[in-house]
Amino acid sequence: MDAPIPFNKPYFSGNETRYIEQAVRSGKISGDGQFTQRAHAYFEQHWGFRKALLTTSCTDALEMAALLLDIGPGDEVIVPAFTFVSTANAFVLRGATIVFADSTALNPNLDAAALEGLVTPRTRAVVPVHYAGIACDMAAVLAIAERHGLAVVEDAAHAIDSFYDGRRLGTLGALAAFSFHETKNIIAGEGGLLALNDLRFAQRAEIIREKGTTRSAFFRGEATEYNWVDVGSSFLPSELTAAYLWAQIENLADIQQRRTSIWDAYYAALAPLGALGVGLPELPAYATNNGHLFYLVCRDQAERDALIGHLGQRRILAVFHYRALHRSPYYAARHDGRPLPWAEHYTACLVRLPLYYELDGVAQQRVIDGVLAFYQGR
Repeated sequence: MDAPIPFNKPYFSGNETRYIEQAVRSGKISGDGQFTQRAHAYFEQHWGFRKALLTTSCTDALEMAALLLDIGPGDEVIVPAFTFVSTANAFVLRGATIVFADSTALNPNLDAAALEGLVTPRTRAVVPVHYAGIACDMAAVLAIAERHGLAVVEDAAHAIDSFYDGRRLGTLGALAAFSFHETKNIIAGEGGLLALNDLRFAQRAEIIREKGTTRSAFFRGEATEYNWVDVGSSFLPSELTAAYLWAQIENLADIQQRRTSIWDAYYAALAPLGALGVGLPELPAYATNNGHLFYLVCRDQAERDALIGHLGQRRILAVFHYRALHRSPYYAARHDGRPLPWAEHYTACLVRLPLYYELDGVAQQRVIDGVLAFYQGR
């Protein structure tokens, strides 16, 4: 019997445990130690973030962004309906009203062409999500934001090492949030990053990240007292998390080469399904592919569910993705009632195929053969 093919398998370079041991032996494991500082310097110097701060998750990075923007009751924040709950929840926690945007026919990203029609005098921010590491139409988003004085917070959870028109995702908005969850390209088990591209937020971000205190400045000798001066929470990760992440950062180029080659092989083999009306990831001319995930968009939910079941019988784990948030049990009654047909289409029809560093050619061919056999049988 063929071995099962999981949906995901965390990547391990070999140096993670060595660096964790170094952190333990250093006596500094609570956060902001040597590995945290290496990661901050890497992202600032090589990626162009004005300031980078590791966080315990992408969720926490988004929650920090909401605090930094002073989002509160009466404010509106525009968020795509087809996204993970954290994108919206970070702002709901501050009392904001979420205005959900539909996806595009091209891909699950926010429909920038319809964005301006969602802006009201109460709108404070827009949160484009770069689904599957494929850039949103950021020129359109930024132009609308500038016209209306809105903050742009990039949800770049999927978007490590991906670009919009030659610029790294995460460098275009005032703030950006990345994920290092174990399903992402580089990982720390759980972990995230807040990228700040507007230095007006930098000092306050450090304070919010340290429970609303001047702790970071105090330990650097920049403040004479250690005081509670603002709202905040414990958003900084353990140094053990940063040590694991650093081993991943060191291997980023190799990880990316491997993941994008797997993505390319899927696309080449499954492209003929497009003639049947099955959707494949589409890259606009301004976007790049970072090999984060590969998906198909089936023609209806029954087909999607049957495909997942068919692959499961072959011991291949494929999964569906988000449930559109405007239809969620928590927020449906708060939604303004607009139909969001493309978000609902992706909810019903999108399926993700296995994609991880150790997925070898033989295993990937089993996945491809399984998908093709399903459609040949139909």
